[in-house]
Amino acid sequence: MRESLRTQRLLALFGAGLALFNFPLLALWDRDVLVFGVPLFPAALFALWALLIALLALILERG
Repeated sequence: MRESLRTQRLLALFGAGLALFNFPLLALWDRDVLVFGVPLFPAALFALWALLIALLALILERG
């Protein structure tokens, strides 16, 4: 039962990552704005990537 829940969470995280790094949602970040001197688009990509890695680590290291 526990392994099934972990698998479901990993699949949900994969789906979220797929959706977040797909065109319609990526277009939301394509603005002429600076965040701490970095353009918004690369900053958002890095933040989303780091968030996915942190969530992946949380799911896999739990237990």
